[in-house]
Amino acid sequence: MEVYQEVRGLIVLGTYPAGRPVTEQELCERLGVSRTPVREALRRLESDGLVRPARRGVTVVELGTKALRDVYLMRASLEALTAELAARRQRDGELSPASLARLAEHADLADQATRQGDLLAGVRHNREFHRYVATLADNPAVLEVLDRIWDQITVSTRASLSVPARPIRVDGEHRRLIEAITDGDPAEAAAHAREHVLATMSVLTEQGEES
Repeated sequence: MEVYQEVRGLIVLGTYPAGRPVTEQELCERLGVSRTPVREALRRLESDGLVRPARRGVTVVELGTKALRDVYLMRASLEALTAELAARRQRDGELSPASLARLAEHADLADQATRQGDLLAGVRHNREFHRYVATLADNPAVLEVLDRIWDQITVSTRASLSVPARPIRVDGEHRRLIEAITDGDPAEAAAHAREHVLATMSVLTEQGEES
């Protein structure tokens, strides 16, 4: 598990970017481990959709426009579900004021980092915001799938927050989602979550088609 997490971190954090070939020998030397745990880690990462087999080792996967759209459509459905479940829990009195305050703090950190031009920190805090919504939903199975989806998206692109005016829109979308969850309105929360993810998808896929 430790080697898997280390290699996954190298990929998700961008040390090994999309399209980068990686050999078992390189990882063994970098991590100071034998080939067996590295090989097992790469098999898991292949099943996660983060790498694909290459002649010597693996290559970090880069999602094409269609694949990115497909992943975002799945993410939109799952995040609509987690937002709905979180709002239901709020309506039923299961969420504490502190948890809602923490959700707003995640949104604050994402907005501050992005406005300051620290896009990597913005991406990280943005993910933490969405992950916390999923945590409030209290559905571990969905959270596990979303973690894999977020990894694939993070590796393939960090471009959505660099588009002019998008940071302001992202923060507004986050605030509307927080409001719907705080109000205990499952339908509104689900709708805002879905619209937010699809808006990001539109920006990214349009960029892919133009490049």
